[in-house]
Amino acid sequence: MKSFINLLIVCILGVSTSVTNAQTADEIVQKHLTALGGIDKLKSIKSVTMEGKITAPNMEIAVNMTTVHNKAWRMDIDLMSMKGWMIIRPDSGWVFMPFQGQTTPDAMAPDAIKEQMDQLDLESTLCNFKEKGHTVEYLGMDDVEGTECFKLKTITKSGKTIYQFLDPNSYYIVRTISKQKAGGKEFDVQADYSNYKPVEGGYIFAHTIASQNGPIDFQKISVNTNVDERIFSPTK
Repeated sequence: MKSFINLLIVCILGVSTSVTNAQTADEIVQKHLTALGGIDKLKSIKSVTMEGKITAPNMEIAVNMTTVHNKAWRMDIDLMSMKGWMIIRPDSGWVFMPFQGQTTPDAMAPDAIKEQMDQLDLESTLCNFKEKGHTVEYLGMDDVEGTECFKLKTITKSGKTIYQFLDPNSYYIVRTISKQKAGGKEFDVQADYSNYKPVEGGYIFAHTIASQNGPIDFQKISVNTNVDERIFSPTK
């Protein structure tokens, strides 16, 4: 159970040759942002709440996530009649997982906080990536479940590497592979995104995110609702 929860925390979160060869990283990113409503639409996102569940072997786990752009992120987990949570802020973070035997919240190490900082950017790393200090490189086409997808390599300002695979028809991200560090070791974390559809306000979100722990299906996603920022305190 402990290893399952640790993985959950880490993870939580055909075109012709002539056409694909003409693509550049900037062009692919621009078409991706347009598919999501454009830069102005993405920059208007100030908060997001997501309510869903993970379907894991022999269990369903309720998962709620609340994010205030560039300020804080909180994930709540309801498992075995116990409620756990994780909070990340730019300068601090805490974890409380009673199903792992915790009785009080633990402060996160600075390196662990750094690994999760991209959770706070609701615009996504690709929106205005140059202004944010990230670099994006187009690596050509790569197969994702039988579909040849555009493959981008993003290196964030903090030095984190993320590979993003975009469907050549919709320009939605269908897979990410990020380089994560934990316990002094580096490993890959893969997430697959599907079931893209609009929510109130016309914002486009993937409603299913699959990882090695099983898919998270979001039943409700709300944008720019009022958030009581006291929830981002470990004493709340």
